Amino acid sequence: MFSCREARQQSDGGFGGYRDVPFIEEWHKPFIISSNRKENEVRRIAIDTKSDVWIATASGVFVKRYNNSEWEPVIIGEERGPAYSVFSNPGGDVLLGTWNGLYRYRNDSLFLEGEVKAPVSQICSDGEGGNFAAGPFGIWQYKSGKWEFQGSVARSVRDSETDKNGNLWLATDAGLYKFKNGNSLLFQDTTELLSCNASAISFSPNGDLWAGVLGGISIRREDKLFKNLLTGKEVPSARVNCITASGDGTMWVGTDAGIVRYSKDLSRSYRFTRRWLTSNRVNDIAFDREGNGWVATDNGVSAIMKEEMTLSQKEAYFYKRMMNRHIRPPWICCNLRLEVPGDTATWSYADDDNDGEYTGGYLAMESFRYAATGDIDAREKAHKAFAFLRFLREVTGTEGFFARTVIPSDWIRMNDTNRLYSKQEIADQMVRDPRFKPLEKRWHLSKDKKWLWKGDTSSDEMDGHMMGYFFYYEYAADENEKRAISDHVKKIMNNLISAGYNLVDVDGTHTRWGVWSPDLLNRDPDWASERSLNSFELLAYLKFAAHITGDVKYEKEYHRLIDQEGYLKNASGLNSKNPAWQIYFDRTMEGYLFPILLKYETDPVLNTFYRNLIDEWIKGQPEGENLINNLTYALSTGKIVNLKQTIDFLKDAPLDLVDWKTDLTLREDVRVVRKPVPEELQVAVLPPASERSTVRWDKNPWAAVSGDPSMEREPNFWLWPYWMARYLGAIKP
Repeated sequence: MFSCREARQQSDGGFGGYRDVPFIEEWHKPFIISSNRKENEVRRIAIDTKSDVWIATASGVFVKRYNNSEWEPVIIGEERGPAYSVFSNPGGDVLLGTWNGLYRYRNDSLFLEGEVKAPVSQICSDGEGGNFAAGPFGIWQYKSGKWEFQGSVARSVRDSETDKNGNLWLATDAGLYKFKNGNSLLFQDTTELLSCNASAISFSPNGDLWAGVLGGISIRREDKLFKNLLTGKEVPSARVNCITASGDGTMWVGTDAGIVRYSKDLSRSYRFTRRWLTSNRVNDIAFDREGNGWVATDNGVSAIMKEEMTLSQKEAYFYKRMMNRHIRPPWICCNLRLEVPGDTATWSYADDDNDGEYTGGYLAMESFRYAATGDIDAREKAHKAFAFLRFLREVTGTEGFFARTVIPSDWIRMNDTNRLYSKQEIADQMVRDPRFKPLEKRWHLSKDKKWLWKGDTSSDEMDGHMMGYFFYYEYAADENEKRAISDHVKKIMNNLISAGYNLVDVDGTHTRWGVWSPDLLNRDPDWASERSLNSFELLAYLKFAAHITGDVKYEKEYHRLIDQEGYLKNASGLNSKNPAWQIYFDRTMEGYLFPILLKYETDPVLNTFYRNLIDEWIKGQPEGENLINNLTYALSTGKIVNLKQTIDFLKDAPLDLVDWKTDLTLREDVRVVRKPVPEELQVAVLPPASERSTVRWDKNPWAAVSGDPSMEREPNFWLWPYWMARYLGAIKP
């Protein structure tokens, strides 16, 4: 068995770890043009040589000057109306295709190009220093200082592009046209295109022509169909609205379900939901000189910005955010309520049933920060977090029961309120859930009248507390604090033992979920679903208490439960629960407690049992989706696993902490399944961090629909695995 320090030494000596080098970090900068719906329907976007951003909307053309956030109308008065296209020329002038003609903006003046018949739906370069303009009434080319009519194709011109040979390509509802010198060739057969309804075209860096059509994308190479990318497989929507090549050669494709980006090997990444886009319907994409993507949507403009950043710099950003916003008195790691969903300026503190658990995770983070750096600031903050968790017991006025959370007594808004149940409601709930507890008084006033504390504390709160105490005890606490932890845990465990291994609330009955007694776990069929996990939990609690207190009674109870009540046998089913009892949340609770048992169990037979159990446990998580579990395993066994997934997550996790709603069922390339948790709608392939709602490690990352934009989540989900990996040497500064 490896000790925690031995695990770190093996990692340092036997594994090089990830060197913290700069990577590209992206974030979203949204722009809403105005409160007018038509002005926010952005159809085309272009960026000129001064880095001004031009947009064609259903209500006209607007421009946002560089380093300015305001959008100015370009055409005003009676001439203002729907616009369809904007195009920036290298010489600095900008062409505007509108309902009543083609305009040229040059030297702060606007000119109507009268030779081109309105409306003008598409503009592009002709490859020779001039331009093409097209619309329902034909195609014009600007050369030798004037516009000349070139001919006509189908009236439904949706996009245009010129190749290196001077051929003009036009996407229309009738198919894809190749046009030159008045002559056109139409491609519409399925041997040439996936379908004839073409809406977008662009050339890749290697010269391939990408055509967005109804049902996907057709890639043409050397004037032949090379490959089709299909809706439901490689493309998230049947409606492909635009295609643009970025400076690094990535093809950005805008659809009705967001943006899909294709690398040279056709591997994909996505940008959709309000985390990245003001609307999932993407109409056009342009790039500025820094390589940032400017996206025209049906609800404004989204700038997907990027810069180089190291993990250390990302940690500094998240840590500052944590300290400035997510620590509420008396030192609770908390999420925030956003009065206006998505608007982070309208925040206020919010309570959560799991404030204790999540502060336990914060305590673990600060403990690893101290262990990795020796920074006394980390130890001091860990002490404050522990003091809060201890206060949760003290505020109840009991010897060993602790609250879920506390709020100031003058708060009038909390997640749950005290309430009364009618006899009919109680009967109805009991039929639905035989373990239902009709708790009418959830909040209690503290003795000093400064706080309201919340009861009905659950088993997951106990797990989060014990996990936090363990890591604090092992990695950051001084001798005085170790004695304080020992005294505190002793009170909790004595209370648990005296109540027959149930967590008894101030009403004299056990809390809804605080159940570890043999009578219920082993002999009540309604508690069979909790048998393996709760048996495992109680063994970990007793082993921890035995080690830090030195009191042999905890060790005796530990062995009594194993020998007489079959708790070790119960725990052996941890990785083979009945499918109906599968809850993703359990994986995280198990990860909280494995280190305690593997650290303190010295009996070779029992230690081997726990080692085999954790090996089987981590094999059941091949995607490596839970960073805490990856690193818990490394800490407990000395073996680094899923390092790539861990580093990829830390890089990819967005800086944006708003819990934006993410509905993956809107994407046609996503397969919906009922696993690993049968009762929940999930996706077959784990999305990257940037494509999910904000992470909490006890939440199911496969959830097909998740997120609450009225919440800003605390960034400890990132900081905790970062500092754990730093301590283990898996990340080298």
